Amino acid sequence: MSDTAPDRVLVVDDDPTVAEVVTGYLQRSGFTVDHAADGPAALRAAGRAWPDLVVLDLMLPGIDGLEVCRRLRATAPVPVIMLTARGDEDDRITGLELGADDYVTKPFSPRELVLRVESVLRRSRSAALAADPADRPLQAAGLRLAPATRRATKDGRELALTLREFDLLAHFLRHPGRAHSREALVRDVWGWEFGDLSTVTVHVRRLRAKVEDDPARPLLIQTVWGVGYRFEAAADQEERP
Repeated sequence: MSDTAPDRVLVVDDDPTVAEVVTGYLQRSGFTVDHAADGPAALRAAGRAWPDLVVLDLMLPGIDGLEVCRRLRATAPVPVIMLTARGDEDDRITGLELGADDYVTKPFSPRELVLRVESVLRRSRSAALAADPADRPLQAAGLRLAPATRRATKDGRELALTLREFDLLAHFLRHPGRAHSREALVRDVWGWEFGDLSTVTVHVRRLRAKVEDDPARPLLIQTVWGVGYRFEAAADQEERP
């Protein structure tokens, strides 16, 4: 957490019981917490005091969580953890594709949610600071990443990457030619010891759409069947099937 002031978390959920429990756990963990019960109220609350992170239920009256996420992200970058009902896989995938940093499926452990909030904030802060001199620019296959400034380009063209997309691509570039299981990527990139592996699948698909010449026939981020993915930066990649 910040040395100067507690991190501010905006909890957006129309279930008063869920909101009360989540708010209580976060406050006891040292966070400043605002609560909104619907989409319009969430946008107004963010306008009054911009949050450091948003815990966002997808099923909201007025404006649904996906639209709230879109509008918040259109204003400024902000980490988002989605709350989803079990079985709402399509909404969860859409949320991840919008750039949500994490999600928790209802019913959930409030203690686990607090751990997820702390993890996402820690990674977000590290990304913003990026002061480690060892984080030198990464370059391969026309891609160039500058961890210190969180900028990424492909053949000189700026890439609009989310926090997790940048971290995932940086991890691939640091380990070219290595096959990574999705379990290993969840651990090494997301910092989770457990989690839904579809998160990795969605982010790989989004990265391919941004860095591959033909995302349907990826040459850079290749699928290793039965294992996971491998970043291939060989100069002769256009000759491979």
